[in-house]
Amino acid sequence: MVTLFKAISTKMIDQMSVIKDLKAQLAQGLTALLLLTIACVANAQDLTASVDRNELAINETFTLTLRYSGKQSGGQPDFNLLEQDFEVLSRQQSNQYRVINGRAESFVEWTVILAPLKEGKLFVPSLHLHGEVSDAIPITVNQAGQAPAGQNRKAFLEVETDKEKIFVQEQLLVKVRLYTTVGLHDIATDPLQIAGAHVEKVDEQRFERRIDGVGHAVYELTYAVFPESSGELQIPSLNYVAVTGRRDPFSLFNRNAQRIRLRSEVKTIQVEPKPDSYSGSHWLPAASLGLVQSWSKDPEEFKVGEPITRIITLRAEGLRAAQLPPLPQLNIEGLKTYPDQPQQEDQPGMNGITGSRIETTAIVATKPGSYQLPPVTITWWDTKSGRQRATQLPAFRFNVTGVPSHGSQADNQKAAPAQIKPDTTVAEPAFWQKVAIAAIASHFLWLVYFLYIHKTPTITAKIRNKSTQKKSEHDQVLFKLAEHGSPSELHTAFRAWATKNWPELNNATLSEAAERIEQPELLQISQMLNDAIYKTPPKPINRQLLHILTTRLLSTATKPSTAEHAVLPTLFH
Repeated sequence: MVTLFKAISTKMIDQMSVIKDLKAQLAQGLTALLLLTIACVANAQDLTASVDRNELAINETFTLTLRYSGKQSGGQPDFNLLEQDFEVLSRQQSNQYRVINGRAESFVEWTVILAPLKEGKLFVPSLHLHGEVSDAIPITVNQAGQAPAGQNRKAFLEVETDKEKIFVQEQLLVKVRLYTTVGLHDIATDPLQIAGAHVEKVDEQRFERRIDGVGHAVYELTYAVFPESSGELQIPSLNYVAVTGRRDPFSLFNRNAQRIRLRSEVKTIQVEPKPDSYSGSHWLPAASLGLVQSWSKDPEEFKVGEPITRIITLRAEGLRAAQLPPLPQLNIEGLKTYPDQPQQEDQPGMNGITGSRIETTAIVATKPGSYQLPPVTITWWDTKSGRQRATQLPAFRFNVTGVPSHGSQADNQKAAPAQIKPDTTVAEPAFWQKVAIAAIASHFLWLVYFLYIHKTPTITAKIRNKSTQKKSEHDQVLFKLAEHGSPSELHTAFRAWATKNWPELNNATLSEAAERIEQPELLQISQMLNDAIYKTPPKPINRQLLHILTTRLLSTATKPSTAEHAVLPTLFH
């Protein structure tokens, strides 16, 4: 029995050892897998893929751009993976090197023209290079549009709208396409104008489309149309004049050239009036609408007498900025508000116009306590779902610390009776005459002494005032550029300002200067200008925020700390 018990115990111990070994191996495998996953995620950006459009017809083409920015050189992705759903029409490779803000960047880029082989939901597959993997991209392929009559012509026009029926003031997208199978030059046309509607060009594209096996070069213009009244909206016939054939710069007469005139058909769209069920105070037909709130600094640090800026951005897809309503003004006891001029901006794109209205308000608390800003609600009509919706910015609560500001209206009312109370004591004339003579004599002596003692400081003060005046003029130049200057002009002006105040930054870029002098406002301005200059497409400048940052930058970088309190009382007048 003892021998049997020992044998069983030894077997159990061996099995436990095997289990421990398996657990250790499993833990090591999971750790290695986790590290591999982290490494893959960290390097996922070294190979990126993008397309110029995600939706097209079966007889159209699109462009795939693949970029590799890793350290390894040579080789190329396996483009044969694309041939499962697409025909590769052309492929180009370029090596690029550029320097942006002192930072060098190099990459290899492939440009591939693709034509879909079938309709439906397709994917540009993930491609591999040097262990990196690009993201798959969804592509929607629709049926081919009906070929216009006279498809054997060398060139023709086509007009297409995204809707057959819209509401008044709703955005209508009108696409005008010029098809050609021959070379065209000297193309002339009048811009699209529609009576009773506001029209803006928002996009321009060139691509290829095949009609009955014949390739056509397509030049497409997209217009956003906003009808101003209900009824029938007529899109007039458009005329294009062009010259066919090849232009010969060495010949005065091009016998093969021929001038042609192209004319589109008239289209009619039904415009419906505002629905009777709509209850909003402003009629806002949009594809989407949003409200965003931001502050110049943390509202949790609100103090009495200290201004803080509230910025609310109202953005609507399918509406112009001029159609967006003003936001309700604040009227809260204990808070003084100073609204700035609203900023309006229209951003065109493939989907039409996205309008923005930015309202900036400076808020100053006159007494401590707990405050709540009311919610902001905008009612609008959803053109995608065909129903009324409401977008709300929630109520915002904050606390204000500090002591009540002096010179309030209640204090003035209490002090007023004591200031105007007449003195009923009657003095003898001889006494008042003596007091007046003594006062005049003492003031005269003090005046002589003051002029003698302070003669030299007065000259110094004049010099200081001249220097302050020059600095003030330079600050005014920065403020004017912040309102109307181009991004390049602003970048040059702020870099010159930093170099003038810190000569050791002569060779530094604006971003480097901001980091070295530890000015967060200048760093934020530099980032804003870089986005406006170097991003594709460029990001518009928020002029209100730029003005606020410029004001704070000039006050913190050039004014003494005691001057901060001298500006605040002007906000209360």
